[in-house]
Amino acid sequence: MIRKYLAALLILSSVAACNKNNESGSGQIISIDEPNKKLGYIGNFQVKDTVINGEEITDTIYHTIGDFTLVDQDSNTVTKDDIEGKIVVADFFFTTCPSICPTMAAQMLRVYEKYKGNDDLLILSHSIDPYNDTVPALKDYANKLGVDNDQWLFMTGELDEIFKLAEKEYMVTAYEDPQAPGGFAHSGAFVLVDEKGRPRGMYDGTKKDDVNRMMNDIDRLLKN
Repeated sequence: MIRKYLAALLILSSVAACNKNNESGSGQIISIDEPNKKLGYIGNFQVKDTVINGEEITDTIYHTIGDFTLVDQDSNTVTKDDIEGKIVVADFFFTTCPSICPTMAAQMLRVYEKYKGNDDLLILSHSIDPYNDTVPALKDYANKLGVDNDQWLFMTGELDEIFKLAEKEYMVTAYEDPQAPGGFAHSGAFVLVDEKGRPRGMYDGTKKDDVNRMMNDIDRLLKN
């Protein structure tokens, strides 16, 4: 028997619309756990009961990131296969974002510099503006940040797929908004995914303290 649940730790992150009047985004991204406590899980989960040798065994099946096909700043195709077995930090941005994206990029750069050369960690930044964020534009953006390896990928693809990834897989908000400067609104969240593809934490990518907490959680996952 399989029982479906909405995980109690599911976080509905606030939309951080890219506008000059709200540099850190509207609302607050809620922490899912306290320091030194066991990391939780984000998303729907199923409880599956099976009987083995007359004994009932209960197994919990957590949400995992689904299939996707995108292209990175080096014109390489990136799929779910490329993140298997790796700890992932994911966010959603666009290169011409006038408000929170520069702050998010600066915070993510701290993560990149700390774990640079660690093949067990991968950073995925998904552009939500494929009209302007072409492969050359993403490459230029990466170069300006000083990203010189394939550990931090800036990706583009079909807009519908990217929006679906954001909302259905990473459970953050991203959508076109003609009222927002740049034409897009999105969450400022960084999402931490474990080596089995399960989202484990959501953090405010505009706040140094929250990113520090995320890096502590990354260290915990790396030790597992």
